[in-house]
Amino acid sequence: MSAPAPSPSGWARELGRFLEIQNLGLNLPFALAFLFAAAHGLPRWQTFVLVVVAVLAARNAGHAFNRWTDRTLDAQNPRTQGRALVTGRLSPGFALGITAASGAVLIVAAAFLNPLSLALSPVALALVLGYSYTKRYTSFTTLFLGLVQAAVPGAVFIAVTGMLPLVAVVAVFAVLAWGTAFETIHSLGDISTDQRLGLYSLPRRLGARGSVVMVGALHATALGLFALFGGLERYGPPFWVAWAAMAAVVAYSDLTLSRHLDGVRVPFERHIVLACIFLAGIIASLAVPGLRF
Repeated sequence: MSAPAPSPSGWARELGRFLEIQNLGLNLPFALAFLFAAAHGLPRWQTFVLVVVAVLAARNAGHAFNRWTDRTLDAQNPRTQGRALVTGRLSPGFALGITAASGAVLIVAAAFLNPLSLALSPVALALVLGYSYTKRYTSFTTLFLGLVQAAVPGAVFIAVTGMLPLVAVVAVFAVLAWGTAFETIHSLGDISTDQRLGLYSLPRRLGARGSVVMVGALHATALGLFALFGGLERYGPPFWVAWAAMAAVVAYSDLTLSRHLDGVRVPFERHIVLACIFLAGIIASLAVPGLRF
């Protein structure tokens, strides 16, 4: 007898696990923070919805395509052997379907935003899909993933304003450093697996100690650029309280990083908290205009 078809709730849970919905907090709070920053408050509801849809579509396209490209590698990595494409719970065709549908949603959302967003949407897709192959050819995969995340503030400012002002460029470089640091932390636990499979990564090239030093430098750079962003926007005390909280958490995280290299969920949970702190600081600063410097 064939196995019973999964219930709708079962399919929803499986899809959620496949897309790792629990990790939305890594990128969405930053996207919302820059959305509010670009609009200097609440954007038009149409813009808000389209930007959120575009960000989620880009994320899902990249995530599904990565699962498809990595399915044979995932089968050889103890950390990823339970993923749906490895076990057969979902098919490779399903992953490609999610990729295509999400890419189409991104382009349509960009078209409704403005002409520049539409023109740049293929670039966004090339970034989120292209990183899946980088680990096979270069040690700078984590930097490329940082670049994927860094596209978010630039894309959001373009979506809201139709241009890329200086403050948005500062945000792009801040998130580039921030995202590269996170991806480096995440990949520290895979050094031995990457070596066994012949994959490239900065932690494999630099070693654990060198990677920890680099993460600290990247975090310091990101925090400095976030401070510059806040200064250019003339944010008041709420932003700086949030920035100080981020700096404190990052300092503790970096000092204890070498003790938690095998804690898979630690970098995710901590960076989700940090992203939410940043979002809260932006919202609080914009909600009380009289506190702006």
